[in-house]
Amino acid sequence: MTTALLQVEDLHASFLTLSKVVRAVRGVSFKLYRGEALGVVGESGCGKSTMAKGLTRLLPSISSRIDRGKIWYQGENILLKSERELRKIRGKEIGMVLQDPMTSLNPVMKIGTQIMEGYRVHYPHVPFREVSLRALELLDCVGIPDARLRINQYPHELSGGMRQRVVIVIAMISSPKILVADEPTMALDVTVQAQLLELLKKIQRKEEMSVMLITHDLSIVANFCDRVLVMYAGEIIERAMVERLFHSPKHPYTRRLLNSLPRLDLPSSRHLYSIHGSPPDLSCKLKGCGFYPRCPHSMQICRDKRPRSIEVNQGHHVSCWLFRSSPKSTSKE
Repeated sequence: MTTALLQVEDLHASFLTLSKVVRAVRGVSFKLYRGEALGVVGESGCGKSTMAKGLTRLLPSISSRIDRGKIWYQGENILLKSERELRKIRGKEIGMVLQDPMTSLNPVMKIGTQIMEGYRVHYPHVPFREVSLRALELLDCVGIPDARLRINQYPHELSGGMRQRVVIVIAMISSPKILVADEPTMALDVTVQAQLLELLKKIQRKEEMSVMLITHDLSIVANFCDRVLVMYAGEIIERAMVERLFHSPKHPYTRRLLNSLPRLDLPSSRHLYSIHGSPPDLSCKLKGCGFYPRCPHSMQICRDKRPRSIEVNQGHHVSCWLFRSSPKSTSKE
């Protein structure tokens, strides 16, 4: 994991309304290495999906914008590419599993047509029969029964879980170098979820594919990912290897996020921990730490000045003033 396949530098993205600008992503920087599984966690509204869609400029141009930043893929800045150049990257180089399968699939097109459409655009000389067989193989792999029947059906004829698996097949059929999966197991039951994650892991290792997994489920991150980014209020507040983060979280928000998980090794009389308060209004300019109003360790400097990313251990970075005396300080990775 020495080569960075994707590098994001100081990414800022906003949503535009009639009365205000919502700064959904505020200075995100990270690297995705070749063959790595990178988890992105955080509560709803923290900017995970916005950041993911911004990687291939899938944010709606009318209501959103990328204010500044750089997204390097194989030495080229994606933000400087034309729409025509981006079409050669989307699907073929970077696959995307969007969060809601109900809105990701075209209701008037058959499943098979939607699965094969992107592949035939990128590989127009491959015979139709070969593409069809690949689509059937992937449908079987993700656990869809009667694949030959389903491939000729419309989305409304499939259950929510099946539609979710079809979306995953669409993203994987062109064997992209990077797979960005936004809540890929949201509509699946636990058994199918485990099977699908095992399949993704096998494909990732075989193809040396990099996976960015966005999820609310920390147990999925613990079992699937190599590294994890914790987001809050549009920022990455902590990053580390999965084992280190789960055993030794540093940021007060990360510690409370992990404490809010139900655990079987604790007494049943123990109440579930909750994080009091609400996330900040991202339409207002935040001067200090976004977690300041909810943090029990907050200080005056947390309110007045935004913390920089500090390396507390090798490969373990945290943005928190509690660690401001650490000798190593970085702002990128």
